[in-house]
Order: sequence, then C-alpha cells, then structure tokens
Amino acid sequence: MTKKLSGPMLAPRSGRMPRQIVVLLHGYGSDGSDLIALGAHWQQAFPEALFVSPNAPAPCADNPSGYQWFPLDLNRTISRVTGAHAARGVIVNFLIDLWSQTGLTARDTFLAGFSQGAMMALHVGLSLDVPPLGIISFSGALIPPEGFEDGHLPRPPVCLIHGDLDQVVDPGLSQDAAVTLEAHGHDVSYHRSPGVAHGISPDGLDFATSFMVAQLAAARG
Repeated sequence: MTKKLSGPMLAPRSGRMPRQIVVLLHGYGSDGSDLIALGAHWQQAFPEALFVSPNAPAPCADNPSGYQWFPLDLNRTISRVTGAHAARGVIVNFLIDLWSQTGLTARDTFLAGFSQGAMMALHVGLSLDVPPLGIISFSGALIPPEGFEDGHLPRPPVCLIHGDLDQVVDPGLSQDAAVTLEAHGHDVSYHRSPGVAHGISPDGLDFATSFMVAQLAAARG
C-alpha cells in the first residue's frame, strides 16, 4: 500500500476556492505543524492560496515525535541521494491527489521546504513533467532527479535561501545549487542571510515572498 501523506492546512484567506497551492515540506525530525507557520505569514500576501504542510512518511530515527523524508546515515551525501529518490514517489502522489481535489495543476503550485524538506522540494519540483510555479529552498541542497543532466525536464524558477552560519547544512550547498541550476537554464534567485544559522530569518522570508510575488505576476502576464 502506498503511504498517504497528511498534515495541517490553511484555507485561502479570501474565503473562496484556491487559485494557488503552496506545499510546505518540513525538515528532519519536525512535522507539518512547524512549517505551516509560513502559511500563516504568507496568507496576507497570497489570499487566494491554499497552504498545505504534510508530515513526512516515516517517524524520525533521532526524534520519534517527529518525522523524516529519509533516514540519515554517516555518509550524508549518499543517504541524501538514495533517500530523496526513495521519498519522491510519495510526494508526487500527494501532489497528484491535491491537484485532483482542487482542480489546480503544477503550474498553480509553489513547492517550498526547509532543510531536508528543501532538498525534497527541489528534487521533486525539478522532476515534474509540468513545471511548478516556483520552488523555494530554505537551508537545503540540490539532489538532481533522474533526467536532470539530460536537459529534457522543464526548468521552473528556483529560489535558494541559506544562512551563512549554518552548521547543519553547509551554506555552500545552496551556492553550488545556484551555479548548477543556472548552468542548466533555470532562472535562479539566490540569497545568503548574514549572521544566520540553521533557520529562516526575516530577510530570507522577505526574499522568498518577493520571489513568489514575481512568479505570480509573470504567470498572470
């Protein structure tokens, strides 16, 4: 049986049917109730958006009260690659169900995540046949999906944000991601938050908000 994701959501502030979806993927050992706070922050700017923050599919090995998208081994690089590929399907199925229920599509959807969730947002968002409205990575890393190097996949716009004092996920991984994505034709917005460790700071949040506003404006023509 395929694991079904669930978690907190916020209906559009407008009170009407959603015209956009913002999917928020939490970090390792956390849960959807943590990252849905971003939705509460963004409701004012995006009153027509549905915010959804699913719990990852497995209990966290290091924090049984939280969840993980994939386990972490001693070799973090290998565990990220194998874990992201294994976790991709459950997120894609979640998105397909969400689009079926709302009548919206990938083109109406922002994928955002923090830390391990940011890695999954990038991995999944870059692999979709139809490009999402945008991908937002807070303190993440690029794990290229299958077919990325071939250049045949769509090229959605990407926003990368990372604190320069992060000791959990190397800030250089976001900088490397920006270089790689730009080399493959993606429109990349990159911001390094000064004096910030492993977290989301006000300047990083403002940068992400501006990115989303710009993508919505471009989509509306």
